[in-house]
Amino acid sequence: MWRLSGTSALRHLDRLGWNPIDHPDRRSGKMGEMSEIDGMGTERATCVLAPNPSAMTLDGTNTWIIGEPGADEVVVVDPGPKDGKHLSRVADIVAAQGRRVGLVLLTHGHPDHSAGARKFAALAGPAVRVRAMDPRHRLGDEGLVEGDVVTTGGLELRVMETPGHSNDSLTFWIPADGAVLTGDTVLGYGTTVVEGKLGDYLSSLDRLRTFSEEAGAVTILPGHGPKLDDPIAALDHYINHRRERLAQVESAVKAGARTAREVVEVVYADVDKSLWPAAEWSVQSQLDYLTDRGAL
Repeated sequence: MWRLSGTSALRHLDRLGWNPIDHPDRRSGKMGEMSEIDGMGTERATCVLAPNPSAMTLDGTNTWIIGEPGADEVVVVDPGPKDGKHLSRVADIVAAQGRRVGLVLLTHGHPDHSAGARKFAALAGPAVRVRAMDPRHRLGDEGLVEGDVVTTGGLELRVMETPGHSNDSLTFWIPADGAVLTGDTVLGYGTTVVEGKLGDYLSSLDRLRTFSEEAGAVTILPGHGPKLDDPIAALDHYINHRRERLAQVESAVKAGARTAREVVEVVYADVDKSLWPAAEWSVQSQLDYLTDRGAL
Protein backbone atom coordinates (compact mmCIF):
# COMPACT_ATOMS: atom_id res chain seq x y z
CA MET A 1 0.00 0.00 0.00
CA TRP A 2 2.91 2.38 0.58
CA ARG A 3 3.62 2.24 -3.18
CA LEU A 4 0.20 3.78 -3.86
CA SER A 5 1.13 7.03 -2.13
CA GLY A 6 0.85 9.92 -4.54
CA THR A 7 -0.91 7.95 -7.28
CA SER A 8 -4.32 8.48 -8.84
CA ALA A 9 -5.32 5.08 -7.48
CA LEU A 10 -5.76 6.67 -4.04
CA ARG A 11 -9.16 8.03 -5.02
CA HIS A 12 -10.45 4.44 -4.93
CA LEU A 13 -9.17 3.51 -1.46
CA ASP A 14 -12.49 4.26 0.23
CA ARG A 15 -13.92 1.34 -1.74
CA LEU A 16 -11.51 -0.92 0.16
CA GLY A 17 -12.96 0.20 3.46
CA TRP A 18 -10.67 3.17 4.06
CA ASN A 19 -9.42 6.23 2.25
CA PRO A 20 -7.14 8.53 4.19
CA ILE A 21 -6.85 11.09 1.41
CA ASP A 22 -10.31 11.66 -0.05
CA HIS A 23 -12.84 10.43 2.46
CA PRO A 24 -16.25 12.18 2.10
CA ASP A 25 -16.42 12.86 5.83
CA ARG A 26 -13.18 14.80 5.54
CA ARG A 27 -14.73 17.06 2.89
CA SER A 28 -17.99 17.54 4.76
CA GLY A 29 -16.35 18.23 8.10
CA LYS A 30 -18.41 15.56 9.86
CA MET A 31 -15.33 13.93 11.34
CA GLY A 32 -13.32 17.04 12.25
CA GLU A 33 -11.69 20.14 10.86
CA MET A 34 -8.43 19.94 8.92
CA SER A 35 -7.01 23.28 10.10
CA GLU A 36 -4.62 23.63 13.00
CA ILE A 37 -3.86 19.96 13.64
CA ASP A 38 -0.49 21.07 14.95
CA GLY A 39 -1.15 22.59 18.38
CA MET A 40 -4.69 21.24 18.74
CA GLY A 41 -5.77 19.41 21.87
CA THR A 42 -7.35 19.89 25.26
CA GLU A 43 -6.40 21.58 28.52
CA ARG A 44 -3.91 18.79 29.26
CA ALA A 45 -3.00 17.43 25.81
CA THR A 46 -1.24 19.24 22.96
CA CYS A 47 -0.51 17.80 19.52
CA VAL A 48 2.86 18.21 17.81
CA LEU A 49 2.45 17.10 14.20
CA ALA A 50 5.31 15.05 12.76
CA PRO A 51 6.47 15.99 9.22
CA ASN A 52 5.76 12.54 7.75
CA PRO A 53 2.59 12.95 5.64
CA SER A 54 1.67 10.07 3.33
CA ALA A 55 -1.23 7.95 2.14
CA MET A 56 -0.97 5.88 5.30
CA THR A 57 -0.12 8.59 7.87
CA LEU A 58 -2.53 11.26 6.58
CA ASP A 59 -1.15 14.70 7.55
CA GLY A 60 1.54 13.03 9.66
CA THR A 61 1.78 11.33 13.04
CA ASN A 62 0.23 13.14 15.99
CA THR A 63 2.67 13.27 18.90
CA TRP A 64 0.93 14.20 22.16
CA ILE A 65 2.38 16.16 25.09
CA ILE A 66 0.15 15.56 28.11
CA GLY A 67 0.43 17.09 31.56
CA GLU A 68 -1.52 18.54 34.44
CA PRO A 69 -1.81 22.35 34.38
CA GLY A 70 1.02 23.76 36.45
CA ALA A 71 2.86 20.45 36.75
CA ASP A 72 6.58 20.40 35.99
CA GLU A 73 6.52 16.91 34.45
CA VAL A 74 4.71 15.67 31.34
CA VAL A 75 4.01 12.45 29.46
CA VAL A 76 4.76 12.21 25.73
CA VAL A 77 2.63 9.76 23.73
CA ASP A 78 3.90 8.45 20.36
CA PRO A 79 7.12 10.42 19.71
CA GLY A 80 6.71 9.43 16.07
CA PRO A 81 9.25 8.53 13.39
CA LYS A 82 13.00 8.70 13.85
CA ASP A 83 13.13 12.27 12.60
CA GLY A 84 15.67 14.33 14.52
CA LYS A 85 14.05 17.69 13.80
CA HIS A 86 10.64 16.51 14.97
CA LEU A 87 11.99 14.86 18.12
CA SER A 88 14.03 17.96 18.98
CA ARG A 89 10.99 20.15 18.39
CA VAL A 90 8.91 18.10 20.83
CA ALA A 91 11.67 18.31 23.44
CA ASP A 92 12.05 22.07 22.85
CA ILE A 93 8.31 22.67 23.28
CA VAL A 94 8.36 20.86 26.62
CA ALA A 95 11.43 22.82 27.72
CA ALA A 96 9.87 26.13 26.63
CA GLN A 97 6.97 25.37 28.96
CA GLY A 98 9.45 25.08 31.81
CA ARG A 99 8.69 21.39 32.17
CA ARG A 100 10.46 18.07 31.68
CA VAL A 101 9.48 14.71 30.17
CA GLY A 102 8.81 12.11 32.85
CA LEU A 103 7.60 9.24 30.68
CA VAL A 104 7.04 8.15 27.07
CA LEU A 105 4.04 5.98 26.14
CA LEU A 106 3.24 4.20 22.87
CA THR A 107 -0.25 3.49 21.58
CA HIS A 108 1.28 0.71 19.45
CA GLY A 109 4.52 -0.31 17.82
CA HIS A 110 4.14 0.78 14.19
CA PRO A 111 7.26 2.74 13.15
CA ASP A 112 5.46 6.00 12.41
CA HIS A 113 4.55 6.09 16.12
CA SER A 114 7.44 4.31 17.79
CA ALA A 115 10.64 4.46 15.71
CA GLY A 116 11.79 7.69 17.35
CA ALA A 117 10.92 6.69 20.92
CA ARG A 118 14.38 5.62 22.11
CA LYS A 119 16.10 8.59 20.50
CA PHE A 120 13.53 10.93 22.01
CA ALA A 121 13.96 9.37 25.45
CA ALA A 122 17.71 9.99 25.18
CA LEU A 123 17.04 13.64 24.27
CA ALA A 124 14.60 14.03 27.14
CA GLY A 125 16.88 12.63 29.84
CA PRO A 126 18.76 9.50 30.89
CA ALA A 127 16.04 8.34 33.29
CA VAL A 128 13.12 8.59 30.84
CA ARG A 129 11.42 5.26 30.21
CA VAL A 130 9.36 4.12 27.24
CA ARG A 131 6.32 2.04 28.14
CA ALA A 132 4.40 -0.04 25.61
CA MET A 133 2.40 -3.24 25.47
CA ASP A 134 4.91 -5.00 23.22
CA PRO A 135 8.21 -5.61 25.07
CA ARG A 136 10.16 -4.98 21.86
CA HIS A 137 9.30 -1.30 22.03
CA ARG A 138 9.97 -0.66 25.71
CA LEU A 139 12.88 1.15 27.29
CA GLY A 140 12.92 -0.17 30.84
CA ASP A 141 11.16 -3.13 32.40
CA GLU A 142 7.67 -1.70 32.82
CA GLY A 143 5.04 -2.34 30.15
CA LEU A 144 1.42 -1.32 29.72
CA VAL A 145 -1.67 -3.49 30.16
CA GLU A 146 -5.41 -3.10 30.56
CA GLY A 147 -6.31 -1.20 33.72
CA ASP A 148 -2.96 0.49 34.27
CA VAL A 149 -3.14 4.06 35.55
CA VAL A 150 -0.33 6.50 34.75
CA THR A 151 0.10 9.28 37.35
CA THR A 152 3.30 10.99 36.19
CA GLY A 153 3.30 14.65 37.23
CA GLY A 154 -0.05 14.18 38.95
CA LEU A 155 -1.71 13.29 35.64
CA GLU A 156 -4.37 10.57 35.62
CA LEU A 157 -4.25 8.57 32.39
CA ARG A 158 -5.96 5.19 32.16
CA VAL A 159 -4.96 2.37 29.81
CA MET A 160 -7.37 0.29 27.70
CA GLU A 161 -6.44 -2.59 25.40
CA THR A 162 -8.09 -2.09 21.99
CA PRO A 163 -6.63 -4.65 19.55
CA GLY A 164 -7.51 -4.78 15.88
CA HIS A 165 -5.52 -2.16 14.02
CA SER A 166 -2.60 -4.04 15.54
CA ASN A 167 -2.44 -6.71 18.21
CA ASP A 168 -0.71 -4.31 20.61
CA SER A 169 -3.01 -1.30 20.13
CA LEU A 170 -3.85 0.70 23.26
CA THR A 171 -6.24 3.55 23.97
CA PHE A 172 -5.60 6.12 26.71
CA TRP A 173 -8.38 7.82 28.66
CA ILE A 174 -7.77 11.25 30.21
CA PRO A 175 -10.77 11.62 32.53
CA ALA A 176 -10.09 15.23 33.53
CA ASP A 177 -10.42 16.30 29.87
CA GLY A 178 -13.03 13.72 28.82
CA ALA A 179 -10.55 12.76 26.10
CA VAL A 180 -10.02 9.38 24.46
CA LEU A 181 -6.59 9.07 22.83
CA THR A 182 -7.04 6.32 20.26
CA GLY A 183 -3.78 5.94 18.34
CA ASP A 184 -4.74 4.37 15.00
CA THR A 185 -7.86 2.59 16.26
CA VAL A 186 -9.88 5.67 15.27
CA LEU A 187 -8.44 8.31 12.94
CA GLY A 188 -9.40 11.94 12.50
CA TYR A 189 -10.83 11.15 9.06
CA GLY A 190 -11.12 8.09 6.84
CA THR A 191 -11.02 4.61 8.31
CA THR A 192 -8.06 2.60 9.51
CA VAL A 193 -6.34 -0.52 8.24
CA VAL A 194 -6.98 -3.67 10.30
CA GLU A 195 -3.76 -5.62 10.67
CA GLY A 196 -5.06 -7.89 13.45
CA LYS A 197 -8.31 -9.86 13.56
CA LEU A 198 -11.41 -8.07 12.32
CA GLY A 199 -13.44 -9.55 15.18
CA ASP A 200 -11.04 -8.00 17.70
CA TYR A 201 -11.28 -4.65 15.95
CA LEU A 202 -15.08 -4.65 15.89
CA SER A 203 -15.13 -5.57 19.58
CA SER A 204 -12.74 -2.71 20.31
CA LEU A 205 -14.96 -0.24 18.45
CA ASP A 206 -18.07 -1.47 20.29
CA ARG A 207 -16.24 -1.21 23.59
CA LEU A 208 -15.02 2.33 22.87
CA ARG A 209 -18.51 3.37 21.83
CA THR A 210 -20.06 2.06 25.05
CA PHE A 211 -17.24 3.48 27.17
CA SER A 212 -17.42 6.91 25.54
CA GLU A 213 -21.14 7.15 26.16
CA GLU A 214 -20.97 5.94 29.75
CA ALA A 215 -17.90 8.03 30.65
CA GLY A 216 -19.17 11.15 28.90
CA ALA A 217 -16.23 11.48 26.52
CA VAL A 218 -16.17 14.85 24.77
CA THR A 219 -13.31 14.40 22.29
CA ILE A 220 -11.22 11.80 20.49
CA LEU A 221 -7.51 12.56 20.13
CA PRO A 222 -6.38 10.36 17.21
CA GLY A 223 -2.97 9.20 16.07
CA HIS A 224 -3.49 10.92 12.70
CA GLY A 225 -5.79 13.70 11.55
CA PRO A 226 -7.83 16.27 13.49
CA LYS A 227 -9.45 15.69 16.86
CA LEU A 228 -13.09 14.61 16.85
CA ASP A 229 -15.40 16.53 19.14
CA ASP A 230 -18.35 14.15 18.73
CA PRO A 231 -16.94 10.76 19.82
CA ILE A 232 -20.26 8.92 19.60
CA ALA A 233 -20.92 10.05 16.02
CA ALA A 234 -17.37 9.17 14.98
CA LEU A 235 -17.55 5.70 16.52
CA ASP A 236 -21.00 5.07 15.05
CA HIS A 237 -19.57 5.97 11.65
CA TYR A 238 -16.72 3.49 12.09
CA ILE A 239 -18.99 0.70 13.29
CA ASN A 240 -21.60 1.23 10.58
CA HIS A 241 -18.96 1.44 7.88
CA ARG A 242 -17.47 -1.92 8.85
CA ARG A 243 -20.88 -3.58 9.08
CA GLU A 244 -21.81 -2.29 5.61
CA ARG A 245 -18.63 -3.77 4.13
CA LEU A 246 -19.32 -7.11 5.78
CA ALA A 247 -22.85 -7.12 4.35
CA GLN A 248 -21.49 -6.49 0.85
CA VAL A 249 -19.02 -9.36 1.13
CA GLU A 250 -21.66 -11.73 2.53
CA SER A 251 -24.03 -10.80 -0.30
CA ALA A 252 -21.35 -11.52 -2.91
CA VAL A 253 -20.68 -14.95 -1.40
CA LYS A 254 -24.38 -15.80 -1.39
CA ALA A 255 -24.47 -14.79 -5.05
CA GLY A 256 -21.81 -17.38 -5.86
CA ALA A 257 -18.40 -15.87 -5.12
CA ARG A 258 -16.16 -18.42 -3.40
CA THR A 259 -12.72 -16.82 -3.06
CA ALA A 260 -11.49 -13.40 -1.98
CA ARG A 261 -10.61 -12.68 -5.60
CA GLU A 262 -14.10 -13.56 -6.78
CA VAL A 263 -15.61 -11.31 -4.08
CA VAL A 264 -13.34 -8.48 -5.17
CA GLU A 265 -14.46 -8.89 -8.78
CA VAL A 266 -18.05 -8.32 -7.63
CA VAL A 267 -17.78 -5.79 -4.81
CA TYR A 268 -14.90 -3.76 -6.28
CA ALA A 269 -15.68 -4.12 -9.98
CA ASP A 270 -15.46 -0.35 -10.53
CA VAL A 271 -12.16 0.06 -8.67
CA ASP A 272 -8.80 0.42 -10.40
CA LYS A 273 -7.45 -3.13 -10.78
CA SER A 274 -4.08 -2.04 -9.37
CA LEU A 275 -5.87 -1.95 -6.00
CA TRP A 276 -7.37 -5.43 -6.27
CA PRO A 277 -4.50 -7.15 -4.41
CA ALA A 278 -5.07 -4.84 -1.45
CA ALA A 279 -8.80 -5.43 -1.76
CA GLU A 280 -8.24 -9.19 -1.64
CA TRP A 281 -6.32 -8.79 1.62
CA SER A 282 -9.15 -6.74 3.11
CA VAL A 283 -11.83 -9.11 1.84
CA GLN A 284 -10.01 -12.18 3.15
CA SER A 285 -10.09 -10.79 6.69
CA GLN A 286 -13.82 -10.26 6.31
CA LEU A 287 -14.35 -13.78 4.93
CA ASP A 288 -12.41 -15.20 7.88
CA TYR A 289 -14.56 -13.21 10.28
CA LEU A 290 -17.83 -14.34 8.67
CA THR A 291 -16.67 -17.98 8.49
CA ASP A 292 -15.62 -18.00 12.16
CA ARG A 293 -19.10 -16.86 13.08
CA GLY A 294 -20.91 -19.36 10.90
CA ALA A 295 -22.33 -16.68 8.61
CA LEU A 296 -20.91 -18.42 5.50
